[in-house]
Amino acid sequence: MLRTYFLGILFFVGSGYALYDSHSDVVELTPDNFNRLVTDSNEVWLVEFYAPWCGHCKNLVPEYKKAAKALRGVVKVGALDADQYKSFGKNYGVTGFPTIKIFTGSKHTPYKASRTAEGLVEAALKAAKTKVYERLGKRPEDSGSDKSDSDVITLTDENFKKLVLDSEDLWLVEFYAPWCGHCKNLEPQWAKAASELKGKVKLGALDATVHQQMASRYQVQGYPTIKLFPSGKKTADSAEDYNGGRTSSDIVTYALEKLAENVPAPEIIQVTDEKSMQACSDKPLCVVSVLPHILDCNAACRNDYLAVLARLGDKYKNKMWGWVWAEAGAQLALEESLELGGFGYPAMAVVNAKKLKFSTLRGSFSETGINEFLRDLSFGRGQTAPVKGAEMPKIATTDAWDGKDGELPQEEDIDLSDVDLEKDEL
Repeated sequence: MLRTYFLGILFFVGSGYALYDSHSDVVELTPDNFNRLVTDSNEVWLVEFYAPWCGHCKNLVPEYKKAAKALRGVVKVGALDADQYKSFGKNYGVTGFPTIKIFTGSKHTPYKASRTAEGLVEAALKAAKTKVYERLGKRPEDSGSDKSDSDVITLTDENFKKLVLDSEDLWLVEFYAPWCGHCKNLEPQWAKAASELKGKVKLGALDATVHQQMASRYQVQGYPTIKLFPSGKKTADSAEDYNGGRTSSDIVTYALEKLAENVPAPEIIQVTDEKSMQACSDKPLCVVSVLPHILDCNAACRNDYLAVLARLGDKYKNKMWGWVWAEAGAQLALEESLELGGFGYPAMAVVNAKKLKFSTLRGSFSETGINEFLRDLSFGRGQTAPVKGAEMPKIATTDAWDGKDGELPQEEDIDLSDVDLEKDEL
């Protein structure tokens, strides 16, 4: 009986160490060291109150260890056997297992998100960031990196395939660590480059300490690591190392050079319905041409104009502009909003559909005249005006051009054989 009693004691004591051993990054907490390590410290702590026999606690172990490893040197991660120290656990409202709390000194908040390493890390980093910015007298959302208008796309293990690998766009992806000094220095340059490249190249950022699956796949061993994913169809092996400079100018120049290697010439789209105008909505600028009516300019004449537009579209393809055209009189609302047609046809305007600003071609509608017009716009020169009505116009649904010459409507012959005209009617 006595032997069984001592064996029970040994099992009970040993059970407090069953989930996390001394080799893991999870710190063993007890009532004796809790205040000294956690509540009296200036560090942020992620603390699990567990029971060794709890199935959910056992299932949490690998994720909790992974989170502790990722947070090493950033946020402390600990665990306390609240089954062995029941009364101590009750002091913190522990009524079930596992209970996870985030401590910032004596203050603590419950963790209620997913029991994954990513969820745990994100919550811990958020608490740490809040603490740091409180010291600066700011809220975390005051940080430039948290501004909602940033053009840098946040990437994760979950969305990486959909956003990057499954897209046709060219991507530059930064793999970073929140504590990395070089990453912090790169952040404003990366954000500036993302804004300059908006609509042409996409820039993303992935926290490699949290989203380790993608970091591991692309063999990220230092921070920051930048990878290029070329435009077009991609595979998991499509990534190329970026070894250029880390100023926004370096990044933009490199991206545009890569873009030029495989960017196809834009399609010159006829505006026939709202869907066809989407070529303008998601582009930095859109070149809108209004060509003469087919009765005023036959198929050969129209094709000559379209050939000029195609050559210029190819010349400026790296700008990633949209190119559309409409027949004179077919889209009157579009012509009116961009002040086209007053000087006759053909006519051209370049519009920013997001800022609702446009500039009209005042020179000749020729390859030389249009090129000078577009070149000035690309350098930020040229007069602009607001789109009339302060919104993009509604597009009428019309038939697409069949590529043929126009035909005048046939006159109907009037049969007078059965008409009895009085003399006084003649």
